[in-house]
Amino acid sequence: MCAGPWTSWRSCVCWTTTPTARSRASRSSGPLDPAASLPFLLSRREAELARQQRGLEVARDAMSVLTTDRGRRAGGGFDVVKRLEGLDAVRERLTELAELARAECLSLLPGGAQSPDTLEASWPLDRRALERGVRLRSIYQDSFRNDPPTLRYVNRLGSLGAESRTLPTLPLVMVVVDGEVALVPLDPDDGRAGALELRSKGAVAVARMLFEQLWVNATPLCSAPARDGNGLTPQEDELLSLLAKGHTDATAARRLGVSLRTVRRMNAELTARMQVRSRFQAGAEAARRGWV
Repeated sequence: MCAGPWTSWRSCVCWTTTPTARSRASRSSGPLDPAASLPFLLSRREAELARQQRGLEVARDAMSVLTTDRGRRAGGGFDVVKRLEGLDAVRERLTELAELARAECLSLLPGGAQSPDTLEASWPLDRRALERGVRLRSIYQDSFRNDPPTLRYVNRLGSLGAESRTLPTLPLVMVVVDGEVALVPLDPDDGRAGALELRSKGAVAVARMLFEQLWVNATPLCSAPARDGNGLTPQEDELLSLLAKGHTDATAARRLGVSLRTVRRMNAELTARMQVRSRFQAGAEAARRGWV
């Protein structure tokens, strides 16, 4: 889920048509020439059949893996790294893991608001896992607290036993299932590229250790992020740290999972709090106060 573990890769990319593209499409709509529209409809049908054929091939491959897995295990050999190329492969594997999970699923979920379609698709997988007794623990970014639909969804999961916490930033999207398999992105900056499925005991143990370390420092969803001794929220503290490292407002916004406008508003509030007029002065004053 994007609001939970099973479809987490959906939180890294935009799946829907942009408003601009939708508006262009609506402006250009009108009667179609059959000579142009019929080939288009046929090509769409051909593409649909091709997708169905690929689905059958995937099912055959899965059956082959299942029927040979026992023999491979008996021989002591197994794949410790599997490359999942593209989003479709990642989604299919996450869905399989959702149904196979027995004990726990740990997730790091960067990003903020999730689309209604994504939340709706996630719900059956999450609910069934919780009903089987699977412990779901997820760490989101603080920014998702600002989206009411996503927040309602996560609270709904919480009523069934799921546990959620937040941090200002997260290093990457990651899913660890039953302490046996971990999924990490091929490229942390491009969720579309695909993922690596890790089954090496050492690699999965490191992934789990990373999650547990972040979990300890994360804020439970039922609590508001507490201000530190300097009166800074975790998000404000992280913003100052990012700016001190040379990040622009735009890159800081991406790391925090918020809009550029939000980062600029936070900057203005921090500048006013320090009673300075320029960003240079703000940096110097933050350093003098020990904020960075």
